Amino acid sequence: MTRLEETLGYTFTNQSLLEKALTHSSYANENRGQGIESNERLEFLGDSVLGMVTADFLYRTHPKMPEGELTRMRATLVCEESLVEVAKAWSLGEYLKLGKGEYAAGGSKRPSIQADAVEAVLAAVYLDGGIGSARRIIQTYILDQEAERGRSRDYKTTLQELVQRKSGQVLSYRLTGSSGPDHAKIFMVEVSLNGKTIGQGAGHSKKEAEQNAAKAAIAAVGELEEARE
Repeated sequence: MTRLEETLGYTFTNQSLLEKALTHSSYANENRGQGIESNERLEFLGDSVLGMVTADFLYRTHPKMPEGELTRMRATLVCEESLVEVAKAWSLGEYLKLGKGEYAAGGSKRPSIQADAVEAVLAAVYLDGGIGSARRIIQTYILDQEAERGRSRDYKTTLQELVQRKSGQVLSYRLTGSSGPDHAKIFMVEVSLNGKTIGQGAGHSKKEAEQNAAKAAIAAVGELEEARE
């Protein structure tokens, strides 16, 4: 448990909360006579804690983004796939308490069990140390990590999804210039919607510049939608 706490960057005052967070229902059922509780109630609470912290983060960091896109981004951040990545980073499978049958069936690697356990651990941290402690862990292992991945994949896809809400919309990216020496060149790109420039971006590669242009354009599209409402 100490190693897991070191990974989390948090030391529990009430160790029983962490133990409960790692206890699967299969283990609790096999040891029912001992009064052992599963992590299901903690998972329920952790789901809400994670959702609230993520929604607050997105609301504050994307002031121009429309509600529908905020909802989509939150769903991506808190989905099972995202939480399984967190579980792997924590080596959570090593700490889970599973029933004999579940363990034999490879339950420690089952995505749903790992994702539920991550939510339960977040709830345990919240109950033990408050929302600030839970927020720091969520920021480090979910929000910051997804933001890092998002720089290489999300903005162009997000922009495409936004403009496709209406048929006949055409997005195009154009390299407008570059500067600097070859080993540190900066590229400039603009993105246009139906021939009208809606975003500009720069980066150390054309791909990065396109992503940054798309990021700027997302805010512009959101403002256009708000103006029409």
